[in-house]
Amino acid sequence: MTANSTTDERLADAATGEQTDEPLLRVESLTTEFDTENGTLTAVDDVSFTVDPGETVCIVGESGSGKTVATESITRIINQPPGRITGEVWFKGENIAACSERTLREVRGGEIAHVFQNPQEAMNHCFTVGWQIVEAIRIHEDVPEAAARERAIELLDRVGIDNASARFDDYPHEFSGGQKQRVMIAMALATSPDLLIADEPTTALDVTVQSQILDLLAELQGEFGMAILFVTHDLGVVAQLADEVIVMYAGKVMERGSVYDIFERPSHPYTQALLGCLPEYGGAGGGIPGILPDPTAPPPGCRFADRCEFVVPDCREGDHPSELPATAADHTVACIHYGPEGDAGPIRDATPGSDRGHR
Repeated sequence: MTANSTTDERLADAATGEQTDEPLLRVESLTTEFDTENGTLTAVDDVSFTVDPGETVCIVGESGSGKTVATESITRIINQPPGRITGEVWFKGENIAACSERTLREVRGGEIAHVFQNPQEAMNHCFTVGWQIVEAIRIHEDVPEAAARERAIELLDRVGIDNASARFDDYPHEFSGGQKQRVMIAMALATSPDLLIADEPTTALDVTVQSQILDLLAELQGEFGMAILFVTHDLGVVAQLADEVIVMYAGKVMERGSVYDIFERPSHPYTQALLGCLPEYGGAGGGIPGILPDPTAPPPGCRFADRCEFVVPDCREGDHPSELPATAADHTVACIHYGPEGDAGPIRDATPGSDRGHR
């Protein structure tokens, strides 16, 4: 799909898209906990999903849902301690959750690259942007400095930095916010990664620059053939970029499916509540009433129960939502109403925007 595809075109394409058999990334039962003064905080709880080669997977949810911690746990950026990460992370057939730190360093930044939310904090302001890109290249490849410099200038030019050869020797403070994010993308692409993890890279940017960065990522994905794991709370971004969508809430995966499934057949009450906040789905642009549960004392049953209009007593018992396996190929939802004895009719009838003629 091109960067200029409309949302409707992306939804239609996603409805008939084909997937490859072997995922590039397979995350199985990922759990991340932190020891705090108030007890053990579970930020990510038994999360499983896959990312196929060349695919864009968006993780969406409110702040505090565990999106960032989940992606940083994949490459063990999380400090341990106080963090504690369990589960399996299979990348290109190898469980990198069990590999040595040396092997992981080769993968991290080389085959899996990160673009962070705040480039102001992610960049070193004591060094020029060109030096930092060259350093990223030479850490992972044995190339002469002159060749690395030439590639760094090419990357700066490719991500839209005007007069790249001259800007190579500028410091981060000499770039605007949007330009810094472009530099961070150039740095991430320096080693031609197979997977780019982008953690809300457009949040701090104005709307026009956001759109430019999203278009740039789509163009670069087509050019480099990389997969993208994109973290966002903005459903508009999801509609523009995603092939597959993972909806997280309070550390759990609530729903997973194609972008078409999530926007046209949202099945979990939380997904519907998120969509219901959007003006184009009849919402007023506000948030969902209520707050997320305490991550140091998560309630039994469904984490969303206290904010759900479809809650029944059984929702507050047992281990709901049940685990969604990483290898599930279809639209999956962790909700008791979709179980063998459940009745999801009322939830389906409440699909936001169902009167728009899409159903």
